[in-house]
Amino acid sequence: MQAADAGEPVSDYEAGNGEADFLVEVDDEVIRAAFESGMNLTEYSSQVEEQLKAARDLTVQDCIEQADKLAELHTGICACDEAFARLEQMLIGFQSELGTISADMKRLQQQSVDINQELQNRQKVRGELSQFVDDMVVPHTMIHAILEREVGDSVFIEQLHELQHKLQFLKAQEFKDAKAVADVQDVIENLKFKAMAKIREWLILKINSFKKPLTNYLMSQGALLKNRFFYEFLLANDRQVAKEIRDEYVDTLSKMYYTYFRTYASRLFKLQLNDAATKDDLLGAEDTVKNAGFFSSKLQVRSRATVFSLGSRDSLLSEELTAPLIVPHTSQQSNERFQFEVLFRSLQYAFVDHLSHEYLFISDFFMVTGQTAVGLFSQIMTRSLNSLLKTCEEHISGNYDAISLFLCICLCSKYSQLMVERGVPFLDGYWETLTRTLWHRLDTVMKLHNDSVRAIDVKKLVPEPDTRPHHIVRRYAEFTCALLVCGQAAGKDVNAKLQKYISRQQAELEQLLVKFTGLFPDEIDKLVCIINNYDLIISIMEERVTCDSKEKSAFWELQQRKISEYVEVMLRPRFGELISFVVECEPLIEQNHT
Repeated sequence: MQAADAGEPVSDYEAGNGEADFLVEVDDEVIRAAFESGMNLTEYSSQVEEQLKAARDLTVQDCIEQADKLAELHTGICACDEAFARLEQMLIGFQSELGTISADMKRLQQQSVDINQELQNRQKVRGELSQFVDDMVVPHTMIHAILEREVGDSVFIEQLHELQHKLQFLKAQEFKDAKAVADVQDVIENLKFKAMAKIREWLILKINSFKKPLTNYLMSQGALLKNRFFYEFLLANDRQVAKEIRDEYVDTLSKMYYTYFRTYASRLFKLQLNDAATKDDLLGAEDTVKNAGFFSSKLQVRSRATVFSLGSRDSLLSEELTAPLIVPHTSQQSNERFQFEVLFRSLQYAFVDHLSHEYLFISDFFMVTGQTAVGLFSQIMTRSLNSLLKTCEEHISGNYDAISLFLCICLCSKYSQLMVERGVPFLDGYWETLTRTLWHRLDTVMKLHNDSVRAIDVKKLVPEPDTRPHHIVRRYAEFTCALLVCGQAAGKDVNAKLQKYISRQQAELEQLLVKFTGLFPDEIDKLVCIINNYDLIISIMEERVTCDSKEKSAFWELQQRKISEYVEVMLRPRFGELISFVVECEPLIEQNHT
């Protein structure tokens, strides 16, 4: 201000900055108001100076009056400074001590970690050492159980598991050169040999029980399966002894099954119907006339209805497929007799059932899979299989019932599929061989039927044919329907071989109908005869064959053709010219001629 009053030059920038700084520093509202009102600064400054001087005088006077108190205040402040200084020293000491404590805590923490690690290591060593000792030591209870207990006893089995564990443990420790192994190895080995000897004796005894007649071998197999660990123990410790047990089982069961199936088949086929089809029961043969008995002169006509009709025989392919087996002695006591295919079903189902059970047993008990299981399975069942094939071939070769033979073929297909569903492998083409034998026999029988139809002398038939359907035609229709229904029940399309046989027989029947019509001099009678016979065939097929068949369609077309001929023959006398005109025009119309 003094510089401004003295007239010293001040730049606008400095003046502006000075004023701005002054305004910033001024906080008193009175001064700010005076400054903003435009009051003279010199006067205002003098006024303020006087006010400040008065205030200072008052302050000095007040300090003089309060000198004692100020002295006391000074003394108190000094005392506080000293107290704060001591407190500072104390805090510095605390800080130093805390630093020392922190270092101690870190050291103790590290010691705690080290001690904890040592504890864990000791516990781990203790646990492993304790387990090692437990695995190595042979307790008295084990020795007593292995030496004194019976093989089938639960205590013996439990200790045998423990012994196997110790044997595996010792074997593992031998590779680690553990010195303690030598201390117990002799004891363990002696127990092993003793256990193996007892187990071998027990298994041989159980296997030999299969040789006893009337023994329920399923119970013996159940006992073996319950104690499967015995064989597992032998296999793990002495494969030669395990092989001996397995070979003994294979040899014993092979003989047992062979004897069983040979005896069962022999007794079973004694239950066959006495009135079974013979070489004279052919499609074109007349009903056989025979005496009723030695003391009777009355003649009886043997009916062949059951030879060419199906009836309920196809139930073997559905609900009776897995029906209970026929028990020969029970059936003999009740004087029951059966068709060939019923006996065949019982024999083959017994074979399938025993095969399925045996395959599952050897896979489980001997712990084998794949080709090993199949090879073992074959060793047991091959002898029985060959015996069954031979027995079946002998009885099939004397069977003249074509429906029965085809039912057996369908049964083979069904049982083959059943074995696939059960996961049982085929044995050396058993089903293929049996099916091939049946087809060969069916081919022979079908040829005999066709030859019999071809050899019919229509002039010698009794009674002589008339326009009504002939009984041989009915036989043919029922016979063909039976084969088609059986094929349908088997769940497959008509076999190519079967279709060939049916087609050949159809051709023979058509030739026979031509022979029949040759007996009628009148054209109308010829047509009526053949239409009636076709109608009978179609009616029987529509009644019994639910699926579409080539034969049904073929006979329907033949019938329609003959009906058209019949209509033409009946109408020609009255509408001959019209018919000729239609016959001439139809081809032209088809060719779009006008």
